[in-house]
Amino acid sequence: MKKTVHVVPHSHWDREWYFTTSRSKIYLMHDLKKVLEQLEKDTPYNSFILDGQASLLDDYLKWRPQDKGRIETLVKQGKLIIGPWYTQTDQLVISGESIVRNMLYGMKICEAFGDYMNVGYVPDSFGQAASMPQIYREFGISDTMFWRGVSDDDVAHTEYTWRGEDGSVVNVYQIPSGYYIGGAIPEREADLAKFLHEEPFKTTWGRSATDQVYFPNGFDQAPVRENLPELVDQMNALYQEEYELQFSTIEKYIAAVKERQPELEEIAGELINGKLMRIHKTIFSSRPDLKAMNTKIQHYLVNVMEPVLTMAMQLGFDYPVETVKEIWKLMFENAAHDSIGSCVSDTTNEDVYMRYKQARDISMNLVELTLRQLATAIHNPQAQEITFTLFNTYDTPREGVVEAEVYLPQKDFAILDQAGNTLPYTILELIDQTEYVLNQGNVLNSVKEMYLPETVYKAKIMIETTEVPSMGYTQLMIDLTGNSGTPMQPATDRTIENDGYQITVNPNGSLDILDKANGLLYKNQGIIEENGDDGDSFNYSPPTKDLVISSQTYEPTITIKQSAIYQTIQLDFLFTVPKDLTEREEKKVSAQLPITLEVGLKKGSPLIDFQLTVDNQQVDSHRVCVLFDTGIASKFSIADQQFGTLQRPVVFEKEMALWEANKEQWNEQPIAIETCQSFAGLFDDTHGVAVMPKGVREYEIIGEEFDTIRLTIFRTYGFMGKENLMYRPGRASGESVIATPDAQCHKTMRFDFSVAYFAQRFDEADVPQVAKQAVTPIEVYQYAEFLNSRLIFTLGEVEKHLPATFSLLNIEGNLTLSVLKKAEDRPGYILRLYNGALETEGYATITFNHHIQTAEKVDLKEKTKEPLSINHDTIELENIGHAKFVTLYVE
Repeated sequence: MKKTVHVVPHSHWDREWYFTTSRSKIYLMHDLKKVLEQLEKDTPYNSFILDGQASLLDDYLKWRPQDKGRIETLVKQGKLIIGPWYTQTDQLVISGESIVRNMLYGMKICEAFGDYMNVGYVPDSFGQAASMPQIYREFGISDTMFWRGVSDDDVAHTEYTWRGEDGSVVNVYQIPSGYYIGGAIPEREADLAKFLHEEPFKTTWGRSATDQVYFPNGFDQAPVRENLPELVDQMNALYQEEYELQFSTIEKYIAAVKERQPELEEIAGELINGKLMRIHKTIFSSRPDLKAMNTKIQHYLVNVMEPVLTMAMQLGFDYPVETVKEIWKLMFENAAHDSIGSCVSDTTNEDVYMRYKQARDISMNLVELTLRQLATAIHNPQAQEITFTLFNTYDTPREGVVEAEVYLPQKDFAILDQAGNTLPYTILELIDQTEYVLNQGNVLNSVKEMYLPETVYKAKIMIETTEVPSMGYTQLMIDLTGNSGTPMQPATDRTIENDGYQITVNPNGSLDILDKANGLLYKNQGIIEENGDDGDSFNYSPPTKDLVISSQTYEPTITIKQSAIYQTIQLDFLFTVPKDLTEREEKKVSAQLPITLEVGLKKGSPLIDFQLTVDNQQVDSHRVCVLFDTGIASKFSIADQQFGTLQRPVVFEKEMALWEANKEQWNEQPIAIETCQSFAGLFDDTHGVAVMPKGVREYEIIGEEFDTIRLTIFRTYGFMGKENLMYRPGRASGESVIATPDAQCHKTMRFDFSVAYFAQRFDEADVPQVAKQAVTPIEVYQYAEFLNSRLIFTLGEVEKHLPATFSLLNIEGNLTLSVLKKAEDRPGYILRLYNGALETEGYATITFNHHIQTAEKVDLKEKTKEPLSINHDTIELENIGHAKFVTLYVE
């Protein structure tokens, strides 16, 4: 059967990799200019795919704005194919809201020039998330084209359907041998005559479900192949009995396949098979310092910043749309598969760090100013010299112990709530900063009488607060004549406890944790494990001869402190470990590795909070994990994906059997080291344990019964690429000549995570909600006149017109709120909720504490799907299926 070959000119444009973004931008100026010139000629070469990334237009036009009209003309003519993404995002590490906003902003940029390619085109992302079919469908996309994650053991053909975790289905057109297979067309006729008979075409095109096949002409940072029309003509003459080559686009190729109406197989779930192409399964922990920044900032943007700005908008303040967009664009640049993967050079990671720093600093300062505007405008007759305003950006009322950094005029005082009740607090840290604070300048009104303390301490404190309204605030007052403090005291035994847990420290530093709800005792929890890492920036790989060192072989220094509202255990270990892989192979230990594990337990909290601090100055190429033995023998782990929850096998039995039988056919061993968004756990019908990482989000289920959660804390390595790894045989994935000494992370690092023990099965335990609260802290904003100086920047007085308490809305039910933000093009705001349960139908009652006149279900482009009925400013949602999300517009 003669096949039609769709020749699709393109360039896969890594904005950074072993080179920096600065270098790629310079070359983009040159290469894209050549593309424009080529498309303006009258030749069959009349289209070019700009890698699905609208950010390339931003980059190019910033330096060549004079070409905007040319680009717009070519886009409207269908010659320059742009979008739909802003950057080629990763799909496994990156959050759902980042993925959604990436495509939304990409589409909007493209629409200013004409239209975008309506295909989920991801030529190089390291695996495909199970949430993507639903995301694509909600953007009006029914077709996706990708390379990595599916093998010939999964499906026979390169065209098939893909069912996501929620049941949404899209069509797949896979490039199983890579987006670069047509990039190196030979020039000599003798070579050209053999080219299409050789691999990968011989195998790849034989798997096509129709007589239509895809021939991408391009590769990384590829320039225009100006003589491509002549080469196509030559191949048509040479292969006239077998192939007919024609210039095409991805959308034309897909349309041609659909015209043949082939019967398609179906594949479901995450697509993470590494047989035919590498998916770099353990890239989740590369450059753990940067991974931790990504985790914290992603959570901060959607769980703190955007809800705060939305509350402020409802109270009459401006929503800084362009500032928010700039923050997200910084995050999108880092979300590109190589950038978030950290499989790049050290100098490129410096750029990645700087973008994270900018995103963090801009967002935190934006929140600080907004909280200040709100706090200082509150009309509270009870207010005294100092106020603490508590902001709850979660969708139900909350109370309990919250942490704050504040400035105090004295060590003893009382904190009062709105009703005048005293609230307990504990001071954790106190530093005298009197001279620094009181010698600040920039006082606007020098004759105004105000409280000026004699002493000022910078303090870290815990406050047990009464109820803080949902998606709202309340204001606390400071009474300098009283004292509601409860001091930290050394403990007399090795046990701390609250209403939910009793935690006992063993002499070797492991923890015995009693879950009081069901009387279950979990023994030997929190074991620290150190071992070698013979991998590179793409993959963790254990050394052939490893030496595993456990905290159980040590007796740490144990320090326990307690107050009525907060208790801590501090375990100081001094590990002695191999300094490098050579010593590890020789079973020699010569390097010191100080590790501190701090355990925090708040009164009334369902969470046990951990912070691991490591002084990693002396050790190369190793990994540190923490182990939690659940006692639950498991075939599946449970973890959250971008929207919802999925179950993963603890061992890929089918894939491992195929790998064992034909290792030479596999690019990567099918290991079960996984990532999550905010939690991973093991559950049975009566109880369970969930680990909630706030830094590196990588875990594995280990043990003879597969009952132990091993959470990766960090790993280090010394080269961008290495050959012949245990988990990834053969060639290096990156540049093997590029050393990455910064990736050894010779510095002090801190990583946070929480653990929760549950006395119910997963759906009844509300794990997604507990995990959401773990990364949604109550924000505390302090205001006092003596701080209104250079310390926090001087501002003038404001009219106090806001109520003493406020709540925007309240949500009851089992859906998890994913985002609350201003709508992109309309005056109201957007809510997105999803069903995080495994089996239970999702439902929610959303009650607004202000009048709403419009409520709609919208798609991810924020376009109306259907109106919703409003009853007394309340919206009911029901029958939301497993892993389904729903997006609402409210005005």
